Amino acid sequence: MKIGVMILEGPYQHQAADSAYQFIQAARARGHEIVGVFLYSDGVNSASRFVNPPGERNVAARFEALAAEGVAVVACTACAKFRGLTPQTKSEHVRLAGLGSLAELVQNADRFITFGG
Repeated sequence: MKIGVMILEGPYQHQAADSAYQFIQAARARGHEIVGVFLYSDGVNSASRFVNPPGERNVAARFEALAAEGVAVVACTACAKFRGLTPQTKSEHVRLAGLGSLAELVQNADRFITFGG
């Protein structure tokens, strides 16, 4: 099954990013394809390369690792701009794109799940 994921909440303020990551890992372990992860609203904060909590799980590093493995992780350009996330401050493999990318993700997925909001 092809699954699309959207995350609406930032790391460390809500369980959504952690739950989404655990869901993605479980789905992949069962042979499902994650066609993409769309970070929207405060979810774009999971794309910052400056997230580096001491002694904590690094949520941003988790999504960067997924993107580096080939899972399309996309942060909404407008949401990023409003939150000060720029091409220079985002994680290396996370892509900035508009809502057209979200529409494509929904179109390419058999199932679409949203975390947060």
